[in-house]
Amino acid sequence: MISLIGAPCDAGANMAGAALGPCALRRAGVQQGLQKIGCKVIDRGDLKIPTSEPHVEVQGYRNFHEVLAWNRAVYAAVADALNVGDIPVLLGGDHSLAMGSISAVAANCQRQNKELRVLWLDAHADFNTANTSITGNMHGMPLTALCGQGPSELTELAGFAPALRASQIRLLGVRSVDPEERRAVRRAALPMLTMRHIQGRGIIQAMNIALSDIEPGTHLHVSFDVDCLDPLVLPGVSTPEDGGLQLDSLRYCMARIAQTGCVGSVDLVELNPAADPTGSSAQRAVELLTVLLNPHWERHVQRSFDWAEHAG
Repeated sequence: MISLIGAPCDAGANMAGAALGPCALRRAGVQQGLQKIGCKVIDRGDLKIPTSEPHVEVQGYRNFHEVLAWNRAVYAAVADALNVGDIPVLLGGDHSLAMGSISAVAANCQRQNKELRVLWLDAHADFNTANTSITGNMHGMPLTALCGQGPSELTELAGFAPALRASQIRLLGVRSVDPEERRAVRRAALPMLTMRHIQGRGIIQAMNIALSDIEPGTHLHVSFDVDCLDPLVLPGVSTPEDGGLQLDSLRYCMARIAQTGCVGSVDLVELNPAADPTGSSAQRAVELLTVLLNPHWERHVQRSFDWAEHAG
């Protein structure tokens, strides 16, 4: 069973709009699209948080209390879904929410003694702290917190810290990294396949590297920030970066990930419908999610493999 969990939060972002993402994804037919390919789906609605003090900066972290409240709510909802054997799909909302979702996944994997891998599809490395960030926006900091750097309220959401080791993470599609953040990524030895790597090696080789150590039985969490796509393909984001993945390339990536049979949880984040009144961005995000979660990928996504072979 797939559990859809809405988290209408944009407190971690640099502009309003991502909070509209869950509603836009539902209007684009996310539940119906998944059911059409044979998935059992339950929509658990949108999370709500207790009233928190808004717009408060704590030690350089903008909207700290609000972001923390959202992540605690996300943690509880994702943990509940995992406990009953569901595949939680977090409909964001901005990418700061991954602190809560992945902390819940990490705690569940620890209890079950399962190996965890995280594929982070994003235009940005999201490896800032308050000391390295230019903006203080917390959607640029989730991976750092998950790797144990930052306020304890965030780093210890899983009940232990760090929730993730750098070796468990694969970043894909990155093309915008702040100067100090780049040095932090290197110090942490965070595995990262940038757009330059992908363009140089080709998408087939890039995915071979990204998926090389995923063994059967691994819990694979896919954190899908839609700004990994080129803004000409998917304009509905808060922080667009030119030179991103094309639709066919990302469709192939999703098909390869589905082929592992290991996808156990998903974030779908950073859709900003206000930046795309046509609604096409939400529709494309839903289409890609259905490729990722297709239980019959071998029958339905062969065209992605054919395209990749032809593209070289």
